[in-house]
Amino acid sequence: MTNPADCRLYLITPPRLEPQGFAETLKAALGAGDVACVQLRLKHEDGEAPADAIRRATELLLPIAQAHGAAFLINDRADLAAELGTDGVHIGQKDTPYKEARKLLGPDRIVGVTCHDSRHLAMSAGEAGADYVAFGAFHKTDTKQPISMAEPEILTWWSELFEVPCVAVGGITIDNAPPLVAAGADFLAVSAGVWAYQEGPAAAVIAFNKAISEKS
Repeated sequence: MTNPADCRLYLITPPRLEPQGFAETLKAALGAGDVACVQLRLKHEDGEAPADAIRRATELLLPIAQAHGAAFLINDRADLAAELGTDGVHIGQKDTPYKEARKLLGPDRIVGVTCHDSRHLAMSAGEAGADYVAFGAFHKTDTKQPISMAEPEILTWWSELFEVPCVAVGGITIDNAPPLVAAGADFLAVSAGVWAYQEGPAAAVIAFNKAISEKS
């Protein structure tokens, strides 16, 4: 998951899924077009998903992602990412601190950091060695309650000054994606915009890649 010249798609799983059934959905989506990364983000009504649920999903889904050339990350749980041998972890500001996550995963695996709409948080993460910084939410989303709302200008500011890739996240759909690509996003992190797409996830991946290519 490097910093390519063109923006790429970054898929975030639904917060609740049955791994065996979702495996086929994921195969179809990844087989439809370019996807840089898959982030496993499981949540239960009372918060974090049990570790065993994350383990079971990872065992089924990680090989599928990697077979399609996509990095596989776990949300929040750096300890499980290290244990299960994933390609990396995505951490929020209230999760495992960056230094601890890096220590657990080592220098060669991905550690991405949520930075909300904060230039300060992004610069701190970049200076610490984060592999990418994530800004958002850019649009309202039903996937999670956004802590902040961000404007596309922050992507332009970041991409013009720093080499660390930036990820745009939050309520991204095929229709509202182009301005984020044009603003400088290296990756578009999408969940419901793919999994709940009316014509199906595979069609969504095709449409997202088309929208990205037209704006890159």
